[in-house]
Amino acid sequence: MPRHRPVLDLQGCPDWHIVRLQTRERIMVRHGGKILSDQLVKLGVQRVFSVPGESFLAALDGLYDSGIPNIVCRQEGGAAMMAEAYGKMTGQPGVCFVTRGPGATNASAGIHIAMQDSTPMVLFVGQIDNRQTDRETFQEVDYKAVFGGLAKWVAQVNDTDRLPEYIGRAFRVAMSGRPGPVVLALPENMLSASADVSDVKIPEVLTAPLPEATAQVVLHELAQAQRPLVVVGGPHWSAQAQVDLQAFAERQQLPVAAGFRRQDYMDNHHANYVGDLNVGINPKLAARVRNADTLILLGTRFGDIETQGYTLVDPTNPGKRIVHVHADPDELGSVYTPDIAINATAPAVLRQLANAEHAGEWAGWTADLRADYESWLKPQESPGALKQEDVIKWLSDHLPDDAIITNGAGNYAAWLHRYFVYKDYGTQLAPTSGSMGYGFPAAISASLAHPDRTVVCLAGDGCFQMTCNEMSTAVQHGAKPIVVVMNNGRYGTIRMHQEKTYPGRVSGTALANPDFAALARAYGGHGEQVTRSEDFALSFARAQAAGTVAVIECQVDEEALTTGASLSAVREAARNL
Repeated sequence: MPRHRPVLDLQGCPDWHIVRLQTRERIMVRHGGKILSDQLVKLGVQRVFSVPGESFLAALDGLYDSGIPNIVCRQEGGAAMMAEAYGKMTGQPGVCFVTRGPGATNASAGIHIAMQDSTPMVLFVGQIDNRQTDRETFQEVDYKAVFGGLAKWVAQVNDTDRLPEYIGRAFRVAMSGRPGPVVLALPENMLSASADVSDVKIPEVLTAPLPEATAQVVLHELAQAQRPLVVVGGPHWSAQAQVDLQAFAERQQLPVAAGFRRQDYMDNHHANYVGDLNVGINPKLAARVRNADTLILLGTRFGDIETQGYTLVDPTNPGKRIVHVHADPDELGSVYTPDIAINATAPAVLRQLANAEHAGEWAGWTADLRADYESWLKPQESPGALKQEDVIKWLSDHLPDDAIITNGAGNYAAWLHRYFVYKDYGTQLAPTSGSMGYGFPAAISASLAHPDRTVVCLAGDGCFQMTCNEMSTAVQHGAKPIVVVMNNGRYGTIRMHQEKTYPGRVSGTALANPDFAALARAYGGHGEQVTRSEDFALSFARAQAAGTVAVIECQVDEEALTTGASLSAVREAARNL
């Protein structure tokens, strides 16, 4: 006869509850790395970026079968920038893992970008065993001290069973008010330890509707204006916000200027778009900002770049009415004291304004500003056989409307910002913090997020070399951005300021560069050199057809210093001061 397993009846056992608890623990107990990865899954994280380290091996193990792709990068700065770009694109926190000490400090550039750009981001840092603190243990760093001024919140998780609590809070802080970065230090002994703990609870956040009178308050201010100007920027924007902004501008016949590197918030072809407030601002637009009698600031901090070092609008005596809409109450009145302060996201306010009644007549004023912008778009010829204005105009005219354009910092960006006409929302990825090296990691992140879209990175020779090692990351993970490198053999922005201040005394700005096209091929990508404007189109077509990361090295004449003046002209003007 077959033997049958005995049936264990625990109901009559006085210790039944203990046995049951032990069974539950065997099911629920997880090491810290698994707990962490499970929280990321529950929070909807689609991708993480990392440079591995022995300090967070348990987290890497947790990610192993989590289903979350881990984009392994070559340097922590590039990894953090990729995560930041993800946050910009999605509005959800970009997630980055780095190891302790030099790994964390390398990542600080991405944290600074996220803070100044108001981008949600969470940086997980492997930390030393928390039983060894304050002994100058190998690579020991006090992360609260290091990142306290760079991030919204910095904390160390010392107890494994509190991981869900800390991670949940980190994501909420990163997203709340003015979004920004959060840093969580993860001691390796905490991560490798096990705990029985419930997963993070995701609260249902109910947003209070705006008072119906909000739009009326804005319209009342507008009705008193003769020369109003709308300035847009900051976080929380979307494709719908772009539609609402354009409807509001059309209905009220208002001119709209974009904040620094927020040009895709409005279709630049739109008759009410009048340009951007950047480091190479249209002088006519600068004069219009100074002469406007009412500013409607939607989401923007309206900082030193937009105001040209606070010279266009004096914070102590603006000389105009200001309506400021911002999601963070601490921003309202922090620099400018507005006449009307509205603590809300700009898109929420625009939802009301899109269909509001007509408040005034500003068609003529707006048409004049639009004419200034269209005149500014006409290319100013720069020296050399390859002209950056030709390259940018070709890209502007021929790329799909949804193509994503990225850049870092350098004089080359002045040509991009002046001559590229952005169409769709979500097509500009650039650091308002002015961080060099950003464009290429951002382009990799964008290509991974949108493999069906064209992604183009504009970079200078100095800018590209700060993160070009991430080409192997692109090849490994299948990203295929096209990098257009403007090679002028120098740090162009610094050289420009140097020539203006110390003309002819060149010091510390010259570069000895590699063959960028050959470098791309060495990494397994596609690479070409272009020396004439007329050859760029065919070169770009070949780069697109390559189906991998591609570099087009454009040889730029050293005289091409700015969009409006040659190196010699800048030097001569400085000498004549």
